[in-house]
Amino acid sequence: MFDPALHASLRFGLGPTPDERVGKDPRGWLAAQLVAAAALPRRLQAIPGGTERAAALLRKRDKGDGEVEAFLRRQAKEAYIADVSLHLTAAVESEAPFVERLVAFWLNHFTVSVDRPAVLGLAGPFSVEVIRRHLFGRFADLLLAATRHQAMLLYLDNAVSFGPHSPAGRKTKRGLNENLAREILELHTLGVDGGYTQDDVRNFALILTGWTLQRPKDPDPGAFRFVDLAHEPGDKTLLGKSYREAGEQEGLQALALLGTHPSTARHIATKLARHFVADAPPAAAVETLTRVFLESGGDLPSLYRTLIDLKAAWSQPLAKLRTPQELVIATYRSVGFAKDFKGGLAALKLFGHLPCAAPSPAGYPDLASAWAAPDQVLRRVDWAAAAGKRLAAIADPGALLATTLGGFADADLAFQVKNAPSKAEGIALVLASPTFQRR
Repeated sequence: MFDPALHASLRFGLGPTPDERVGKDPRGWLAAQLVAAAALPRRLQAIPGGTERAAALLRKRDKGDGEVEAFLRRQAKEAYIADVSLHLTAAVESEAPFVERLVAFWLNHFTVSVDRPAVLGLAGPFSVEVIRRHLFGRFADLLLAATRHQAMLLYLDNAVSFGPHSPAGRKTKRGLNENLAREILELHTLGVDGGYTQDDVRNFALILTGWTLQRPKDPDPGAFRFVDLAHEPGDKTLLGKSYREAGEQEGLQALALLGTHPSTARHIATKLARHFVADAPPAAAVETLTRVFLESGGDLPSLYRTLIDLKAAWSQPLAKLRTPQELVIATYRSVGFAKDFKGGLAALKLFGHLPCAAPSPAGYPDLASAWAAPDQVLRRVDWAAAAGKRLAAIADPGALLATTLGGFADADLAFQVKNAPSKAEGIALVLASPTFQRR
């Protein structure tokens, strides 16, 4: 039986809590969450800023061999674990789960990964200062904030990219790094088929030279800094548009163009539709989101409201497979359990889905095929069994089934849960069921 309220919680949220009240207007419940105050949960206010964390890292770098490695192994790793725990706990506790889903979407879109150890202490600040702070603005502003953040500049090496003909480049013999420029074009904006060439990648990389961080001896260590001496002199051309030599302004102008480009609109629309509707989203949904992006100048709340109103988002119940993060968070939410996320972190590490730890700048995949391989399915079953044992003391299988699946649960599953040999096994049956695995 189709339940619009439960559908809203599953499709747009993180799964219901025992006391979640969607009401008779699911679309209104979702729209009401789109307020700036929901972007920064109280728990996350304790996470230090990226400038502070980057300054600590840079100070260690200047102290010689071994200092940075020791710092990353201890303080930075501890900071990452603490930040991730706060991030996941905030999602479990959230009364605005649609907002948390949007945060997760953009955090994966603008991937910074602790696969690069320098990012360990910066992933938490990135999620707060970039994603949450710009969640309800324009895409172009979110793009600029992501590009200039310490985590991105270090992760994709732009902090050490020098114009080949710049004074600093000639003096140090250090050259151009194209990583950030390439990923902005391919992943963050236009998309792989967005109409750019390798010449565009190189020219955009030249435009972004000089975008780096203040050194320990500078006035604001660790903060973003434009260094004119490292910037490639001369005019550049990007996507057929000429940029006169203008220092930092070249990058600002280029990002503004990319942030509102038609190819960017389609790329973002496709990813949003894929995330919230189906692995192969209907063309009409993509077209609608693309049009709204272009007409609004990339206004993100306009896109979110359009998502809520998409017919396809309501006519294809449970079309998406939950990612491991979504599975673990939904499990914790189902029993109102957020006090200890150690078990959840261990599971996410086993699943290969820790926050901000994707194996490449492309982020984690958003397709069922990536999370439904035989080994992944076995891990989900093992997770359900272990969670059943942990939750048996605080949860009832029948109540859990009603809370999480309601009328979406078929009669066979309800019978099995009711007649399970133990509470632990009954809970495991709910969590391992194909219906619970989807959203």
